[in-house]
Amino acid sequence: MKLSEFSYTLPEELIALEPVPERTSSRLLVLSRKDGKISHQKFRNLTDYIKPGDALILNDTRVIPARLYGTRPTGGEVEILLLQELMPGTWETLVRPSGRIKAGTEILINPEAGFSGTVIDDPQDGGVRKIEFNPAGKFWEMLVRFGEIPLPPYIKRKVKPEDAHQYQTVFAKHAGAVAAPTAGLHFDQDFLKNFEKSGVRLGWITLHVGYGTFKTLVQEDFAKHTLHEEFFRVTDEVIQLIESTRRSGSKVFVCGTTALRALESSKQEDGSLKACEGRTSIFIYPPYQITTADALITNFHLPRTSLLLLVSAFAGRENILKAYESAVKEKYRFASYGDAMLIK
Repeated sequence: MKLSEFSYTLPEELIALEPVPERTSSRLLVLSRKDGKISHQKFRNLTDYIKPGDALILNDTRVIPARLYGTRPTGGEVEILLLQELMPGTWETLVRPSGRIKAGTEILINPEAGFSGTVIDDPQDGGVRKIEFNPAGKFWEMLVRFGEIPLPPYIKRKVKPEDAHQYQTVFAKHAGAVAAPTAGLHFDQDFLKNFEKSGVRLGWITLHVGYGTFKTLVQEDFAKHTLHEEFFRVTDEVIQLIESTRRSGSKVFVCGTTALRALESSKQEDGSLKACEGRTSIFIYPPYQITTADALITNFHLPRTSLLLLVSAFAGRENILKAYESAVKEKYRFASYGDAMLIK
């Protein structure tokens, strides 16, 4: 298959710039993998599909305020996006403008608080630079004070104060993501509690979503593309939950492509799951066989992206493109703040 086979026409006005007022009030397109049947629901109708005894696996990563602004000694403005922590106080980042900044340049973020960063390498492709922040011992304190939630690049508006909690799942726990696991944004605390009361069992994995999740693929032979590495953790507890669910004849519902990638990264050659943590760059596309989920809750993804390839591996390319065509026709809201999809 070629990348051009995973494209579709998406009107720009369907890309959601704001979340819905209530998390659970999003729409829900339900797609059957078996026969391609499509139905249009509300997200609250998810209770009609997840039954007592089923497992619901969610990603408990927490988005950090990963965007910083500063100035060079010459006065020029600099934008920094944190990518991953290399050691305490030292990060791999995206810097703009990168080409004008030499190694050894100090970037002043908040001089009054004594918060700055020193670029420690020469310009790299794509603007990736390593920065040592000062004072390293107070980095997280400074980040909370002066950082900004990094909305996706296709949300073309200024960040608002309310984005700090709206672009964060209600179950976010472990800090480290620079993008939200957006399928989880549709849940509120009451909705999750009602699932638990009904006998649905919740399981938690962690995958710190990286900025590369937004990257549009460019090579027609997409198999040559390499995804950025992301930290993940899959525990014995969640594996035992999945195995006991399957033994009982119930189903495993996975919320989000990130949770699914974490589970698939923990899969052994014989198909069993093993508790592990580390970094993964797993790239899932057809005809890859996904075996860790019986159903997937996800958002609507942009054309020519690794996320669209992943859901196509799970549901079949023709089913996905047919469902997306229907979603466009019905004016669903796309991308991070958009509506949801259940693939079962």
